Amino acid sequence: MNLKSFYITALLFIGFFTIIACDDSTDTLGSDMMPSTDIATKESRTYDVFTQSYSAGDSVLARSSKSYLGQFTDPETGTIIKSDFLAQFHCIDDFAFPDSLVGDSIMSTDLRLFVTKYVGDSLATFKISVYPLTKIMNPDADYYTNIDPTQYCDTTQEPIAEKWFTLSDRTISDSERNQLSYKMKIIIPLPTTIGKQIRAAWNSNPEYFKDSEAWINSGLPGCKGFYFKLESGDGALAYINIVQFNINYRYHIFEENKDTTGTSQFSATEEVIQATHFANYNLDKLLEDNTATYLKSPAGIFTMATLPVDQILSNDTINQAKIVFTRYNDLVTSRFRLDIPQYLLMVRLDDYNEGFFEHYHLADANTSYLSMFNSANNTYTFNNIAHLISAMKKELRDGTATANYNKVLLIPVEPTFESSTVSTKNLVKLCHDFSMTSARLVGGTNPVKLDIIYSKFTK
Repeated sequence: MNLKSFYITALLFIGFFTIIACDDSTDTLGSDMMPSTDIATKESRTYDVFTQSYSAGDSVLARSSKSYLGQFTDPETGTIIKSDFLAQFHCIDDFAFPDSLVGDSIMSTDLRLFVTKYVGDSLATFKISVYPLTKIMNPDADYYTNIDPTQYCDTTQEPIAEKWFTLSDRTISDSERNQLSYKMKIIIPLPTTIGKQIRAAWNSNPEYFKDSEAWINSGLPGCKGFYFKLESGDGALAYINIVQFNINYRYHIFEENKDTTGTSQFSATEEVIQATHFANYNLDKLLEDNTATYLKSPAGIFTMATLPVDQILSNDTINQAKIVFTRYNDLVTSRFRLDIPQYLLMVRLDDYNEGFFEHYHLADANTSYLSMFNSANNTYTFNNIAHLISAMKKELRDGTATANYNKVLLIPVEPTFESSTVSTKNLVKLCHDFSMTSARLVGGTNPVKLDIIYSKFTK
């Protein structure tokens, strides 16, 4: 290689490594070229959020497949909840009695209320009266927890049945009660003549049993449903997941050449209406307590928060807005203390009043949010409500804000999830929580903190 070729090769080699060295530092190239006004920084600020207890007014949408019966006094707050219910009964399509009924086959008729869970003392004594409904409940109507049962039956007349009971049936032995097959239930005998009338109608008018609509409109005893009225008692509230109207009979099994017993059932299901009537007492002292706020279900108290939208910076982009609601520990240690609400819905007050539940809306992480109780931290956390605050700020700028534009409710709810993958659950249904729950939250005169992170452009 001559001297000229050597120098050319050397210059190319040095240039190659110079390019590599330049590439190692190109991450700052954009910033070096951008005007200083375009450099974004993050800034965080904390705002006070004031809250107060908000009465549900005993009136929430009663869209539930369960019924509730009893009366219970909360040992911590002294509040009382009372519940009884109305139920229609489903007739399976083309219902039929067995062809081989024996003689005067109808043995008895009864109502059975199966208890899946209860709050309180299973030995508390109650009395209920049962009234047949005289008015058909509209399947297309919305029913609320302050429903007036007397609009659907005549409680000035003698009830069709009465029953004194305890949730724990003391008429059976402990060994029977402890068997795995045992189901806690309340059995209410009805006049046997009711079953006989229905049996006779099946012979003469089988079209009455074509489906639930035909059955409910048939005019037969109990076809419109029953009102289970709580007359007296305190100390427990039962969650009832199955209600049956049973006709018990004898029939013949030809293959075995013997007589045996059977039951035809009309059940309260999701195809027909079950409407629980709730009444809350002694809530005023909680609503007036400004040292905290409360959550009580069913149909009791929500918490309302007023977000300080007018104080939040207008010129910067909100990256994140987080708010945490902390629960106070219980003040009593009673074995009958209430459960804690497991899920809270945050929804705008205006959206709730305009039919959030009636229109089957779901938490969309845009203007409504769902939070699960964190037992480790004793908190409900809404990690990012930035979209909600931005929507409120826009309404304020546009002049479309209502008087309640910056108010949200925290409502105990029961969500239904459907798994789409092993690790992902989709929310498919949302309704009010009708279980007995209670929580006292930090709030009132002790403001809750709203933490906001902005994207701020330097000037």
